[in-house]
Amino acid sequence: MKATGEVTRLLKAWHGGDEEAYRQLAAVLYEPLKRQAAGCMRGERPGITLQATALVHEAFVRLADAGEVDWQDRKHFLAVAARTMRRVLVDLVRAKAAGKRGARAEWAPLDSGIVAPGAPLVDLIALDEALEKLATFDVRKVRVIELRFFAGLTVEETAKVLDVAPDTVARDWRLARSWLLQELDPQSQP
Repeated sequence: MKATGEVTRLLKAWHGGDEEAYRQLAAVLYEPLKRQAAGCMRGERPGITLQATALVHEAFVRLADAGEVDWQDRKHFLAVAARTMRRVLVDLVRAKAAGKRGARAEWAPLDSGIVAPGAPLVDLIALDEALEKLATFDVRKVRVIELRFFAGLTVEETAKVLDVAPDTVARDWRLARSWLLQELDPQSQP
């Protein structure tokens, strides 16, 4: 992978209108994002049609329209890409639910531990709504969930993107998961 400084240079060139910089950037970041998306979607319930390749492709299509974003650096791009992948997944689920009478949403696995053992699936629309609620009082915890779950980053990678200590990410991850468990299934907690 290219050095972080080179990625930042490509992001700035893309912001300046250089389409070749976007193509180079996509070539550099596509595979790492695909691996992260695959980790996020590992163990996906049969019937969910989106694969990791399609998730990253759709995210890049949406990001291509974001050329006007004043990209700060690789970390900024990864944070926006994580948020974009979240939006792609939620939009897909909403579209599928709208096409099915009486259907609320697809269920997706949360291998990364958001739900309790024995309950490996969660309603992505409910998760998105809970994250929106969490964002009203703790945006960093939402970013941790986006980067860890939707983009598949490790604690250390998430810490670098957010410019915080890994211990802070681990603590935010635990607290956010606990809060989400309560929010998604209030009867599961005492």
